[in-house]
Amino acid sequence: MSKYLISKYQSLEAYTPGEQPRDMKYVKLNTNESPYPASDGVIKSISAEEVAKLNLYPDPECKFLKQKLADHYGVGYDNVFISNGSDEILSFAFMAFCSDEVGAIFPDISYGFYKVYGDLYKVNYTEIPLKSDFSINADDYTNSGKTVIIANPNAPTGLSISLEDIEKIVKTNSENVVIIDEAYIDFGGKTCLELTKKYENLLIVRTYSKSRSMAGARLGFAIGSKALIDDLNRIKYSTNPYNINRLTLIAGCAAIDDNDYYADCCKKIAETREYTKQKLAQLGFEYLDSDSNFVFARNDKISGEEYYKQLKKNGVLVRHFSNPKISDYVRITIGTRGQMDILFDVTKKILGEV
Repeated sequence: MSKYLISKYQSLEAYTPGEQPRDMKYVKLNTNESPYPASDGVIKSISAEEVAKLNLYPDPECKFLKQKLADHYGVGYDNVFISNGSDEILSFAFMAFCSDEVGAIFPDISYGFYKVYGDLYKVNYTEIPLKSDFSINADDYTNSGKTVIIANPNAPTGLSISLEDIEKIVKTNSENVVIIDEAYIDFGGKTCLELTKKYENLLIVRTYSKSRSMAGARLGFAIGSKALIDDLNRIKYSTNPYNINRLTLIAGCAAIDDNDYYADCCKKIAETREYTKQKLAQLGFEYLDSDSNFVFARNDKISGEEYYKQLKKNGVLVRHFSNPKISDYVRITIGTRGQMDILFDVTKKILGEV
């Protein structure tokens, strides 16, 4: 830490992204990326002609992509916000809707950036413990008087909260914004998109990183009432109006055109997820009933940390968290069937040596 970092940031505990080691070739099941490439349409859209235009600024309003997303999801143009990954939306939302006076509330086991943004922006936040089965109790968030942030499905558990529970939370927090982070919704959860047409305080956050195979492009979007979208735009135009580069905008439009391809990829991932659950059970693992593109699992024969280390030693990456409440578990991204079979073969070897 340099002597120039101002004091209010010196105690900040930054978000830790999934590791990206380069020392050997790994089966990479640790960062919830899609195992399938971008569609042909996306790849072809990044032409030499478009690359040659990189001397020009991108459209700050993202008009074509906003309209495509609005049409695709059946909402108005003014109900869509485009961002540099969904993390940027979350950052803007914490700036716009949270403060020391207007606090935030979110689960104690969830996406790690919520706490980081709470600390970064000096928000008075409350972390609510999950139930013993790792599910979210909606009653903990009703009438909170705070900005509510919930990932659905949640991460790293993969568990979903019902639309009925979401609506109850939204209705009872009418004076505050409710943010539902739907990063993993396309793998089996139920979106609350229609509720944004009924409640002006509901904002849903989506990403291209998971179900549209574009983690490297950095593209996200939010859907909500015009008032909430205007608030996010106020923050955007006060920080970085050109937050989406030209090539990402083009790729984002092409991905919507190729929606059938991505829907098929999500279907294959969901089928492989169920196959993974069966194989894990045969190997003596317990797992949560995930609706996402990952599985949260543990085995009494080996600690979560040791299992993660042994997998890495054998060329397979998964994610382990040091939080004592979940340290027995590892989060396993769903890859191709072949990648998962490698995981199972290595696991059999590891458990045989325990």
